[in-house]
Amino acid sequence: MVSDAKIHSFEEVANHNKIKDCWLIISGKVYDVTPFMDDHPGGGEVLLSATAKDATNDFEDIGHSDDARDMMEKYYIGEIDSTTVPNKRTYIPPQQTPYNPNAKASQFLIKILQFLLPLFILGFAVTFRHYTKTE
Repeated sequence: MVSDAKIHSFEEVANHNKIKDCWLIISGKVYDVTPFMDDHPGGGEVLLSATAKDATNDFEDIGHSDDARDMMEKYYIGEIDSTTVPNKRTYIPPQQTPYNPNAKASQFLIKILQFLLPLFILGFAVTFRHYTKTE
């Protein structure tokens, strides 16, 4: 690696997120892995999924061999300006309504009542008319 390595901003690296133009950030270093897209054992899509973020955890979680780590050297193009990398965001799950087993039963009952109530009223009206009819 060159001692006067080019410093890249996160935004610049994040823009290289296509199959024909793919850069990754791994351990503070920037790699142009575009030539390796077709040869990557996991496929190019795996590399694409690691773009526009710090891919260090993705890379380390796989358990790459020493040979794979040595191979990275030929794709090295510089360092990342760490001040431009966004802070990691804490995952906040979507708010969910607490489970209420009666909710579905209530919805079902309302639908049945919406169907039966007009029939009940009609039946009552017919019966009322029948018994109140004057001859």
